[in-house]
Amino acid sequence: QVRDRLKQQVIEMKEKFPGFRPGLAILQVGNRDDSNLYINMKLKAAAEIGISANHIKLPNTATEADVLKCIASLNADPAVHGFIVQLPLDSNKPINTEKITNAVAPEKDVDGLSSINAGKLSRGDLGDCFIPCTPKGCMELIRQTGVQVTGKRAVVIGRSKIVGAPMHDLLLWNNATVTTCHSKTSTLAEEVGKADILVVAAGKAEMVKGEWIKPGAIVIDCGINHVPDSTKASGKRVVGDVAYNTAKEKASYITPVPGGVGPMTVAMLMQSTVESAQRFLEKFQPGKWTIQYNQLNLKMPVPSDIEISRSCVPKPIEQVASEVGLLPDEVEPYGQTKAKVQLSALNRLKNQPDGKYVVVTGITPTPLGEGKSTTTVGLVQALGAHLHQNVFACVRQPSQGPTFGIKGGAAGGGYCQVVPMEEFNLHLTGDIHAITAANNLVAAAIDARMFHELTQSDQALYNRLVPSVNGVRKFSDIQIRRLQKLGINKTDPAALTKEEINAFVRLDIDPGTITWQRVLDTNDRFLRKITIGQSPTEKGFSRTAQFDITVSSEIMAVLALADGLDDMKKRFGRMVVASSKKGQPVTADDLGVTGALAVLMKDAIKPNLMQTLEGTPVFVHAGPFANIAHGNSSVLADKIALKLVGKDGFVVTEAGFGADIGMEKFFDIKCRYSGLRPHVVVLVATVRALKMHGGGPAVTAGVPLPKEYTEENLQLLANGCSNLNKQIQNAQLFGVPVVVAVNAFKTDTKAELALVVQKAKEAGAFDAVECTHWAEGGKGALALARAVQRASQSPSNFRFLYNMELPVVDKIRLIAQQVYGARDIELLPEAEEKVAIYTKQGFGNLPICMAKTHLSLSHDPEQKGAPTGFVLPIRDIRASVGAGFLYPLVGTMSTMPGLPTRPCFYDIDLDPVSGGVNGLF
Repeated sequence: QVRDRLKQQVIEMKEKFPGFRPGLAILQVGNRDDSNLYINMKLKAAAEIGISANHIKLPNTATEADVLKCIASLNADPAVHGFIVQLPLDSNKPINTEKITNAVAPEKDVDGLSSINAGKLSRGDLGDCFIPCTPKGCMELIRQTGVQVTGKRAVVIGRSKIVGAPMHDLLLWNNATVTTCHSKTSTLAEEVGKADILVVAAGKAEMVKGEWIKPGAIVIDCGINHVPDSTKASGKRVVGDVAYNTAKEKASYITPVPGGVGPMTVAMLMQSTVESAQRFLEKFQPGKWTIQYNQLNLKMPVPSDIEISRSCVPKPIEQVASEVGLLPDEVEPYGQTKAKVQLSALNRLKNQPDGKYVVVTGITPTPLGEGKSTTTVGLVQALGAHLHQNVFACVRQPSQGPTFGIKGGAAGGGYCQVVPMEEFNLHLTGDIHAITAANNLVAAAIDARMFHELTQSDQALYNRLVPSVNGVRKFSDIQIRRLQKLGINKTDPAALTKEEINAFVRLDIDPGTITWQRVLDTNDRFLRKITIGQSPTEKGFSRTAQFDITVSSEIMAVLALADGLDDMKKRFGRMVVASSKKGQPVTADDLGVTGALAVLMKDAIKPNLMQTLEGTPVFVHAGPFANIAHGNSSVLADKIALKLVGKDGFVVTEAGFGADIGMEKFFDIKCRYSGLRPHVVVLVATVRALKMHGGGPAVTAGVPLPKEYTEENLQLLANGCSNLNKQIQNAQLFGVPVVVAVNAFKTDTKAELALVVQKAKEAGAFDAVECTHWAEGGKGALALARAVQRASQSPSNFRFLYNMELPVVDKIRLIAQQVYGARDIELLPEAEEKVAIYTKQGFGNLPICMAKTHLSLSHDPEQKGAPTGFVLPIRDIRASVGAGFLYPLVGTMSTMPGLPTRPCFYDIDLDPVSGGVNGLF
């Protein structure tokens, strides 16, 4: 009956959680015949029920350290829910059995032998512990009689840790009056005669006589003893601790030996394993969070960002991970406040439904920014800490260039921050450094290959590329791929003809076509154009090159768009770094560097887990530029977060720059590759930016705002709402409901804020609300959170702006006309040439990633509002083939900004007392 019930429970588990199976591990030391017999019984029972059982067998030479190491591994394995150590331990080395049984994690100790489980049982915490299987089986047998245990007199003979002592506790907490007898009990027969329930586990053949037993008693015999029997082939037979033939005449119920308690012990092991699996699912059920939020101590006036960040005591990152349903082995802590999350979490959760997907974007901003990051954090704090919804923020990692330059950090601001802000804004877990190393490895490989091809013959190149090792020459895997690309289907290096060797060893890179630059995560204006190869050892081979900032590297864009390690590696291999002199694309795979890039980036692909001031979880992962790249955090972070929050939860991510740039790329590039579909757009607007679009004076970083921005001016504001209207329309192009978040500043008047809300609703926004989250944290974004909840329930008819199969020029024109408001586009000669080249090379069906100014809907940063009728000039087009897009260059821009006269680093230093970071990030 027990096995049938468990089998049905396992079937139901699998139906509810596809791919899940309860897991049992049995650890054996040595090779005792009796242990092998018992283990085979357990394995057979597990298979019948549907439990995945794993038998781990250590040799009899195993040391205590070997056993403990194996136990630690099984404790950490999320696929193992029940775990037993088969006793006795058959080792020729000294092993402390008590130490071994106590090393098993209590939540997996289905044998119930650890001191923690034994202590809970003795204390009566029956619902929070595992009970040893034999007493548990005995109790189940007693229940099957239908006799009520409560008030009955019970006698237990034996006091072992495995049977007697826990049996006493189990009967006691089931309200029996219990007496334990043992070898020193002088009145054993008298005590037995009083028992309504008798459990015998003395290990002495037929010790309890039938005449001792009270008429009608329930007798449970746990003994297994061998006695001589000449009628048996083995010369012996198995008997219990009770004289069965005479006892059965007195007892109302009695268990036989063999065949009574033994099979129930195995059945109870299976039951405890299933119970453990159920507890695991209950604890780690996707979407079921038990989360501790932090209370903000709001102050007025609002202190500096670093003061607020320092006033918060973040939760240990392991706690954050556990709260959101991540397993211990899926989390790699980097100190106390940040951690990497293994991609295995996504595989574990693959069958779970996704939550609601929200993207935060903005109107065309001033150079000061309008608070998208702050709004993103404020929204998740409101949804989580105040409305108690499962919610994740997914944001980009900031570059150290702006952090030490003029912009400062990007952790949000006021009472809406990712913390600790100094960890967020500086090295984090080293992802950007890994990208720098990987990018510059490609750059070094390009110049080294050109140098070697210029200075060596075909045969010399071949001998070095495919060297003889111990007399054997062999192609590497990446070289086989190059041969296949060339149409050479040979695997024997000796079989290539001279012509084939020439094609194989000569990439024949045209230096004028090299698009791959070196990078550095620092704003260094003097590296915008450099000359390399001036050392005498380079034999006169020099060329003009440049450094870009690290986050502009295609490797960063690949990291953000990859959906796994294999996909990232394939994308690396497809990255085009130059063309050959015959016009053929030269890739990272051709350079032989793909595998090395994957090795450098194997940790960077794991999302980084942090938290907000109010304790809601945040993934910080990837940070591609929003002009020459798509300006969004990683696909992987979003996918993991959407699984963790569950179908009723929310994932809020941020798109860089205004809606015309970051949001359009989020939809047409990120969502196209990820397959994810958004539910709501949050469009951030400010009175300040709208006044600028209405004709207000220039807004300049580091310069006090003119009075037009600090005094009420409804007409100027109304004029500027043309930009708000256009960005709402842009979101509606994609069929997604728009909620406008009016980010209030202290200089805004009630009339101005009310006017923006009114204009937004008139323009077709689903809702528009005033937000004060910078000063009030999540509380100040409650209206926004509720509006997002309502919008997420409304229909989302998401669609892409263009079909990928359209010609390159048509895709560019669609974006220019429908999103920017242009009359038409104009391709300059260099851009026309690139369209022809990329189309010929097979890249014409990639999506478009427009690189233009973020300060205007047009190409001219001085044109504010919602300009129309202009012609958008496309001066050049470049390809990020690995990332998977073409990026037309509109206007002029530099990917390596310079430092201002007074950079942010003037204000950054170590705290002389705490040793922490002081500064204005």
